Amino acid sequence: MRSIVKVFGRSPFIPMQMHMDKVTECVECIPLIFEHYRNQDMDAVKNLSAKISELEHEADLIKHDIRNNLPRGLFLPIDRANLSRILTIQDGIANRAEDISVLLTFKQAGVFAGFNEDFDAFLNTSLEAFRLTRKIINELDELVETGFGGVEAQSVRELVDRVALKEHETDVGQQKLLRSLLSHETEITYGDFFLWTRIIRQVASLADRSENLAVEVRTTLDVS
Repeated sequence: MRSIVKVFGRSPFIPMQMHMDKVTECVECIPLIFEHYRNQDMDAVKNLSAKISELEHEADLIKHDIRNNLPRGLFLPIDRANLSRILTIQDGIANRAEDISVLLTFKQAGVFAGFNEDFDAFLNTSLEAFRLTRKIINELDELVETGFGGVEAQSVRELVDRVALKEHETDVGQQKLLRSLLSHETEITYGDFFLWTRIIRQVASLADRSENLAVEVRTTLDVS
């Protein structure tokens, strides 16, 4: 791991990007673990869940390293409180990915006709929100060189709007899935119903936290 202190001297956002890289590793395991789950390969689900948990732990280590090694006297172009909030929200995304993976290890939940197709659309929309937010974080170090203005800042603001739209679409997909579960409640067990509602809530939370992160970045740009 590169020295956090040294990279902070180059740009306050590089450590955020290092942390986001690890968060991304967690999130990008989600489509594969759902594939294993749908194939009823619970051994593969448990193995990948353990990997996601380890990646989340590695993200925690980076987070702690950033917080413990930021010199108090170091000049930063943005407030430390903003950096701390960005880091906390990013960390929450990794936590949600871990929560999803753990839920999938509990049991093989039943489904009904049409559920998988609707769920895939919902999951993909939530992941799109995250990937747009990751793009925002990846562009932040360039903003330091432009003084948080110009074309680069406007591009980030437009990405924030796109994230907000994807989060809204995720909410719509969540509502559709929950209505569908209720309309087919006689076809699945109460345990399956409860598990799917928990899974759906956590997947939606990926998009929600992604939007929170994007909005926090926009706030940072507006006050810098």
